[in-house]
Amino acid sequence: MSNSSKRYEAAKKLITPGKLYDPAEAVGLIKSQPATKFDASVEVHLRLGIDVKQANQQVRGFVVLPNGVGKQKRIAVFCGDDKAKEAKAAGAAIVGGEDLIKEIQTTGKCDFDVAIASPDMMKLMAPIAKILGQKGLMPNPKTETITPEVGKAVENLNKGKISFKADDTGNVHQMIGKVSFEAGKLLENFTAFVEAVKRAKPASSKGTYIISLTLTTSMGPGIRVKTI
Repeated sequence: MSNSSKRYEAAKKLITPGKLYDPAEAVGLIKSQPATKFDASVEVHLRLGIDVKQANQQVRGFVVLPNGVGKQKRIAVFCGDDKAKEAKAAGAAIVGGEDLIKEIQTTGKCDFDVAIASPDMMKLMAPIAKILGQKGLMPNPKTETITPEVGKAVENLNKGKISFKADDTGNVHQMIGKVSFEAGKLLENFTAFVEAVKRAKPASSKGTYIISLTLTTSMGPGIRVKTI
């Protein structure tokens, strides 16, 4: 006996088993599913044909989604006093230097979704590197979260900049918006994200790069999508 909700089963009936949908069709199906009591997230899941055991086949990158993700990120900026005003003006929720580092080292708490650091702060952040790393919050030059232009970095994140990384199984999972978004805006975000993953293909990766591409809501059935 199925434990799925009636809403899930109704949404599942809209999808033809085994069919690969065009991106616009898939977004249309997302929009036509029975409504939930909350504004569900829309997610993209990709299975990549990479060898995760090879260091030169790691996939990671970033992209500014044209319509954001519908969720305001709480941003922390680690910088000196000379950059603090710039970071706060750009919309950072938490700004600090050695004081912020000591607080995290003492409490182990990270009340933010993403961290940005000016280059001069990195040597001071060694005591909290493990804490931030375990939560996926350690600033990284590959995602442009280590930068002297902290204000610009905060602005880009607030505009919809997201970073992505293949997990240990070679899959990439990313929220690209909310069900309440207009279909056209979801499609724009979907296209921008998938194109960014394509650009991140390692030169050493051979064969099929994107094995499967699925669009879904946070509580809905998966919709298989043609690679674009």
